[in-house]
Amino acid sequence: MTRIIIAGAKGRMGQALARCAEGIPGLAITGQFDLGEDLRGLIAEGDVVVDFTFHESTVPMARICAEHKKAMVIGTTGHSDTEQKELVQIAAQIPLVWSSNFSTGVNTLFWLTRQAAEILGPDFDVEIVEMHHRLKKDAPSGTARALARIIAEARRQPVAGLLRHGRQGLVGERSRSEIGIHSLRGGDVVGDHTVVFAAAGERLELTHKASTRDTFASGALRAAQWVAGKKPGLYDMQDVLGLH
Repeated sequence: MTRIIIAGAKGRMGQALARCAEGIPGLAITGQFDLGEDLRGLIAEGDVVVDFTFHESTVPMARICAEHKKAMVIGTTGHSDTEQKELVQIAAQIPLVWSSNFSTGVNTLFWLTRQAAEILGPDFDVEIVEMHHRLKKDAPSGTARALARIIAEARRQPVAGLLRHGRQGLVGERSRSEIGIHSLRGGDVVGDHTVVFAAAGERLELTHKASTRDTFASGALRAAQWVAGKKPGLYDMQDVLGLH
């Protein structure tokens, strides 16, 4: 039995995690808490802490997990460079699944995007378009940034300096190497992502659309069951699904 503790239990993702966990054999929710409440009082009751709160809270939670040798699943986005570096260091002490998106479909999109970028090569211009609900605080989405990294890696280029966040005014011709990223916000959109590969005479578009947070919750719970008992290290959803 894998025992999980949900961080941000009253939030939209926290509620989705609790709802989806009810139908999963071998999984039990043994603790739930929200910001301002103490994880230390619950940590002994669980095997894995699942975090879908805010990036400012992730590192303090990860430190507590490391102290108690508990695994962690991180679904928050928008971490600073300093926060990312510390999480990488903490992953040397505990098994940690850190992914920008836990949807099985989105992780298939990651895999397909890598294949397409390698096959199509630099002759195809690449643009990424993402849309989320009006309450989302960070832009572009973590998933869009992950897609950009995948494309840059496939082209064997550093992602820094390649990203073009929207266009306005007389910006000149599009450079061959840039990766355009465009963020749309509105309504209650759970998450849409499209990668456009465009060349002279043809265009390939890869799109994933999520209509419910349950897809992310189910994936995160799958990751929690997978990571329990693993060796310390930094993992992602591609590892969980065996797509590497």
